[in-house]
Amino acid sequence: MTLRLAGLFLAIFVLTPTGAESTAVPVRFPEGLTHGFLLVRSAAGDIVGQGELTQLVKEGGVTESRLVFRFKDGSLHDEKVAFSQQRVFTLIRYQLTQRGPSFPEQMEVVVDRGTSSYDIRTRSGEHGTDKILTGDIEVPKDAYNGMLITTLLNLPKGATETVNVLAFLPEPTAIALELAFVGEQMIRIGEQSRRASQYAFKPIIGSVKKFVGTLLGKLPPDFHYDCYILADEVPSFVRFEGPLQLMGPVLTIELISPQVAVRGEDRTHVPR
Repeated sequence: MTLRLAGLFLAIFVLTPTGAESTAVPVRFPEGLTHGFLLVRSAAGDIVGQGELTQLVKEGGVTESRLVFRFKDGSLHDEKVAFSQQRVFTLIRYQLTQRGPSFPEQMEVVVDRGTSSYDIRTRSGEHGTDKILTGDIEVPKDAYNGMLITTLLNLPKGATETVNVLAFLPEPTAIALELAFVGEQMIRIGEQSRRASQYAFKPIIGSVKKFVGTLLGKLPPDFHYDCYILADEVPSFVRFEGPLQLMGPVLTIELISPQVAVRGEDRTHVPR
């Protein structure tokens, strides 16, 4: 099964906007029904959580995707995105909840293109004071929060593109993000060797801004996001490496396949 990850990962960059040119991504492979499962590992390779992606196309042609990560420490990453795919991908509504010890900043976000509004609730740590912000926003046509993997699947092979993401500072601010093609890497699928395209997510900022961000502790010196896409005629997600929140730990996220429980295996954990 070709798993189309319609919505991996918010790009939360505590940076300032630039005038870099970005563009809406044309639809080459329309999204559809998807139900996939993911495994989350720490930088040391330990399993720290699992994920589940569901996606449906609703009446009117709006695609709704939900990605949920549940961590062993009780943390939750719950991301929902609704988008259209008429000629180009267009974000319609974006929701994000991040809470628990895996996330330095507890966050609930809703951005709606239809109402041109946003509603944001943030809290530093699990026991800080809530900050609530609401207001009006003009969402850029190429804002792709929750859709970065979808954009990679639809780029021509070997292409680099620049899009926008909304950073929450805490007010939503458009940030130019380069989806940079790095090269090809060999991967294993069972006993087969195949090629995957490696991409790096690079926020477009000046050297002075980067220095200030690192000095203030807002931009880690080893800041990076990397993603691997199967380099076939029909592309597919392979792996993501990076934090789910800027100051959070670097994680590796990969596909996992459901398996039938063997006879006699404990099934008490299976939902009824």
